[in-house]
Amino acid sequence: MKNVLLRFVKDEAGATAIEYGLIAAGISVAIIAVVNGLGSQLKATFSTVKTQLNTAQ
Repeated sequence: MKNVLLRFVKDEAGATAIEYGLIAAGISVAIIAVVNGLGSQLKATFSTVKTQLNTAQ
């Protein structure tokens, strides 16, 4: 029983999975922030183009 408990305490597979999960979550947050920023810029660009096309007619 003592050996089983020692192996459980020394096992780092769960900790590694949690670390990978945290890395993936961080990358996801970064991607979402970039996409939101680009979305706002694209919306502004298309609004500008639309306004210029409407005034050109």
